[in-house]
Amino acid sequence: MLHGRDVELARLAALVDDARHGTAGSVVVHGEPGAGKSALLREALSSADDVRVLRTQGLESESPLAFAALHRLLRPVLDLVARLPAPQAHALRVAFGQETGTAEPFLVGVATLSMLTEAAEDQPVVCVVDDAHWLDSASADALLFATRRLDADPVAVVFAARDSDARTFAPDGVPSVRLSGLDAASVRALLAENVPVAVPIQVSDRLVAETGGNPLALVELPTVLSEAQLDGSAALPPQLLLTSGVERVFLDRCRRLSDPAQTVMLVAVADDTGRLIDVQVAAAALGVGPDAVAEAERSGLLVLSGDTVTVRHPLVRSAVYQAATGLERRRAHRALADALDGVGDSDRATWHRAAAADGPDENLVAALDQVGARAGRRGGYRAAADAHERAADLTVDPHAKAGRQLAAARNAWASGQTARASTLLGAARERADDPLLLADVDRLRGRIAVNLGSAADAHRIFTRAAEQVAAHDPVRALEMAVAAAIAHSHGIDSGARLGAETIDVGVSPHDTPRTRCLKQLLVSTRLDIAGDRAAALRELRIAQQTALGAGDTLADLDLLGNLANAALHLGDDESHRRFYALMLSTARENGDGMAVLYALQRVPFSQYVGGQWAALRNSSEEAVTLALSVGQVAATAAPRAWLTLLAALEGRPDYDERLAVLEDLVAAHPPVGILAQPVEDLTRWAKAVRALLAGDAAGALHHFRRMAAASRPMQLPALMLMSAQDRVDAAVGADDHTQAAAWVADLEVLAAGTDLPWVHAATAFGRARTSEHGDASGGDRVPELFETSLAHHAAAHRPYDRARVQLGYGQYLRRSQRRVDARIQLRAALDTFEDLHVEALVERAAQELRASGESARRRDPSTLLDLTPMELKVAALVSQGLSNKDVAAQCWVSPRTVAFHLRNVFTKTGVTSRGELVHLGLDDPAPVPA
Repeated sequence: MLHGRDVELARLAALVDDARHGTAGSVVVHGEPGAGKSALLREALSSADDVRVLRTQGLESESPLAFAALHRLLRPVLDLVARLPAPQAHALRVAFGQETGTAEPFLVGVATLSMLTEAAEDQPVVCVVDDAHWLDSASADALLFATRRLDADPVAVVFAARDSDARTFAPDGVPSVRLSGLDAASVRALLAENVPVAVPIQVSDRLVAETGGNPLALVELPTVLSEAQLDGSAALPPQLLLTSGVERVFLDRCRRLSDPAQTVMLVAVADDTGRLIDVQVAAAALGVGPDAVAEAERSGLLVLSGDTVTVRHPLVRSAVYQAATGLERRRAHRALADALDGVGDSDRATWHRAAAADGPDENLVAALDQVGARAGRRGGYRAAADAHERAADLTVDPHAKAGRQLAAARNAWASGQTARASTLLGAARERADDPLLLADVDRLRGRIAVNLGSAADAHRIFTRAAEQVAAHDPVRALEMAVAAAIAHSHGIDSGARLGAETIDVGVSPHDTPRTRCLKQLLVSTRLDIAGDRAAALRELRIAQQTALGAGDTLADLDLLGNLANAALHLGDDESHRRFYALMLSTARENGDGMAVLYALQRVPFSQYVGGQWAALRNSSEEAVTLALSVGQVAATAAPRAWLTLLAALEGRPDYDERLAVLEDLVAAHPPVGILAQPVEDLTRWAKAVRALLAGDAAGALHHFRRMAAASRPMQLPALMLMSAQDRVDAAVGADDHTQAAAWVADLEVLAAGTDLPWVHAATAFGRARTSEHGDASGGDRVPELFETSLAHHAAAHRPYDRARVQLGYGQYLRRSQRRVDARIQLRAALDTFEDLHVEALVERAAQELRASGESARRRDPSTLLDLTPMELKVAALVSQGLSNKDVAAQCWVSPRTVAFHLRNVFTKTGVTSRGELVHLGLDDPAPVPA
């Protein structure tokens, strides 16, 4: 019987019951060693005969083996892999070593989600993951990915994890329950059940005080106490330390065994397969027979069940292993390695040999290289990093050591371990003497710096690396020269410069399409840096056409990102939307989580100007979730800043809370890399918009001036341009016509240099506003300027900016007594503001309409406005003829969740069939939240 856990049992029972009724749920049960986590899980599921239970357990010795725990969990249902979409099935089989090829970890996560929902087709599923703090990282990532995306699915996931361990397991977004110590009444009941004598209250209270009510300690410690101590007739020992005390009890029990049985125990705790035959074979190699195995089982420290062997408790494992000498451990690991080689388990065998190694060993190093390569192909990047780093530790040659440290760093970066990657790169750079190896080290150093470090450092690293490698590998040099130039064009200048002839950008018949595109992009960026934006735009569009005409370039995520970055900086809305979307969709298809995060941090630029604010919210929320899942807290700043700006625009009640969270985050984890300046600008823009929409033009102007001053080192930064109409409005509203005129003059220069429709539109709007309020000589041209702005907006597709022009023009026309003409502009503005939920401007446009003599009624909103972003996404994909399973694969959710959202779409829109969705006028689907 389980004592003192009624509340926790009820919580787990409710979770399982929710799964029975088709609603997914999850929980992490936390507690110190011996708190009864495993016992709680057993008790909670003891009567759940109507659910399918899938189990796995984290093993400390198994942590370098990618997907080992996930394989154990899914082993009973592996026949369901055949039902998965082909890319998911392949990814999972590669992860489990059943097929060759490569698998990105995020695609394995999607496949895990699909497996759980397929397993739940016939009956509810409960996944039990014990000792989650010892999960191999690849399994943990895949399981958490799936757990967070379960929704309308009959699946419950229960993790159990130890507190106060070096490896913590406290995932964001998963509810937790903490097992505290038992209360006095529960302790007395537990002792009565397990102790042969009556324990008086004063003794049980002392045991509670000494053990903190820890159930395992209360069961195990009395076994080393005399009956006199337990019944109170003799004093208890002065101290009964919890963990060390229990470990000491287990170790004492082990030491009472014969030497052969103690050898069996050491082999068993060093083993990471749980297969009895492996332990028996390894023990036999050490001269120990089956009688010793039976003795260990009789002691209760080892549990045999069929062909499996389990150590009594993790504290037994740590006690026995830590007490063994280094020589004894190495002998056990060598024996296990030989046993595992005998059954073809080469990766585990290699890790055991690595644990047994006490010096350089080239054969072992080569084997570790192969283990790392296999783990990387399977998407087990942390495991791959571990293997390559251990191989480097055992390598003598400096050049070879540096190469292995670079391999470890690449995998550490891919898994989100930025600090570890940087440390490994620093070590590799100290040893590398080959220019190509140095270039590859610096390429990764620069990539880390531009995303999560100093953008100026990134510029310097890329520039110097391009200079140093140009004579040895022109294409490598070209790639890094492009990266440096993109940073420089954004105003990030470390002072480092490439020699004029370092990079050959001339056309060569031997150039691949990718190389030709890179050269064109470099030429464009250099023109931009020189101030010739018109020529830069022309050359950029040539590069874009080269990219779109060649398949290999469209798979190059770095190139897609740089084409989009250049387009964003030059103000080419359509191009940066297209190439960021291409990058995001390609990264999703590949399951490349870090590239997905990179793209999600940047697609909001195009979603904002394009009026796709629901998609912007989804992208930003997904970016936050994804960044947290890989431990990059600072990377959540940019998406949180976008969400804060949206809250300001929409007048949401959570604006103040979002701003406070953002500012606290920035204070604790300052944003880094190339997005540091945009976070600062977005925050100031949000404050300015909040003030402007509240009628405080002077307050808005204050924030816009600070934004302009902060951005001054950057050449026409994107956010300053995107906020151009807001800035002019604030300056005019605050009667600072000098500032307004200066900002309009900046726009005129840009318009002359780019000929972009939105720039012409913003320039004409600025002229209209300054002429209307400050420039008496230009007053007669106000209608013409507003009309010019709207004519350019017709080609620009910036709905919010266009509506601001329509509102301003409508106000001007009404004041000029042209009420009929005013209504046309005001109605159009009102419609857009309603669609975008800009409530302050909805009220302002409605008020102006009423003043023009028209009763302003809110139009009947489209039924599409009632749909959530996910419902819109599902409806759009289904309208293209995709099945629920195909939609699920694109959205990274389960088919059941797709069906749930589709039912909601039918209910809200009145549509009764999938075929009718095509008539709803749905836009292209936008990214959805994680």
